[in-house]
Amino acid sequence: NPYILATLLFGLGLGTTITFASSHWLLAWMGLEINTLAIIPLMAQHHHPRAVEATTKYFLTQATAAAMLLFASTTNAWLTGQWDIQQMSHPFPLTLITLALALKIGLAPMHTWLPEVLQGLDLPTGLVLSTWQKLAPFALLLQIQNVNPTILVTLGLASTLVGGWGGLNQTQLRKVLAYSSIAHLGWMILILQYSPSLTLLALLTYFVMTFSTFLVFKLNKSTSINALAISWTKAPILTSLTPLVLLSLGGLPPLTGFMPKWLILQELAKQDLAPLATLAALSALLSLYFYLRISYAMTLTMSPNNLTGVTPWRFSSPQLTLPLAIATTATISLL
Repeated sequence: NPYILATLLFGLGLGTTITFASSHWLLAWMGLEINTLAIIPLMAQHHHPRAVEATTKYFLTQATAAAMLLFASTTNAWLTGQWDIQQMSHPFPLTLITLALALKIGLAPMHTWLPEVLQGLDLPTGLVLSTWQKLAPFALLLQIQNVNPTILVTLGLASTLVGGWGGLNQTQLRKVLAYSSIAHLGWMILILQYSPSLTLLALLTYFVMTFSTFLVFKLNKSTSINALAISWTKAPILTSLTPLVLLSLGGLPPLTGFMPKWLILQELAKQDLAPLATLAALSALLSLYFYLRISYAMTLTMSPNNLTGVTPWRFSSPQLTLPLAIATTATISLL
């Protein structure tokens, strides 16, 4: 029903906006809750057992994270007597809140729910979960100052490594995208303490790249690497462009995805964290390996049934193709 859908999407926007606008922990928590409650019906809309399972997992993890956040902010109010987000000073609630937000967005080692949940959803809802749902927790992470840098660096490094290793043996595209999301979030968290503007840049480019990837897979109606092998007959033009989109996600120059990684490595080196930068760069190679695998599956395999007569791509709707064209162009050539 379009009215229900509009209401849910409005709730999604409202929750994030409330969190953005709040300077009080209770209000921020309320925004996160509205956000979670609005996306749950969207996730379970197909009534498939997989989708219901994914929705339940998502609800439980988000509720846990929200409870942790509420507990930490109440503890902070108890210890320091104020609720302001930017005035956090006590190390205990600071650490707890950082971990709660890490669980919200799915940073390693609190990442295990993300691949499972994403695998149970359809591609448009998965796209919302991978992009829009990350905004509110990130706004809070950017606002809390003087958190222990060791925690952030550990979370970031663990995420880049787990995102690289985890994606290697996956055959399902949504799981691959989930691990890719974990790796990208790791890069953002690594640099959060030293240069918040770079975190925002990485988040923005990640959004653009993920948008085009999800839309490509939606147009192809493919959810596994095997299904990509026959995408040549479905959308020939896209099949030649998609490897570029995937390599941009992997962070190869001269594509857009290279920019945030380049600047983040440069900033880490400036902060005398050369070993950290080296580890992060090496973990990016792991991610690159599975992006290359998907690219191979798309471009170097000929489909067994060459149905060039049946070309659904000619008749696809402009609602899908226009954002796809914009996102793909941006993903390939924004550098």
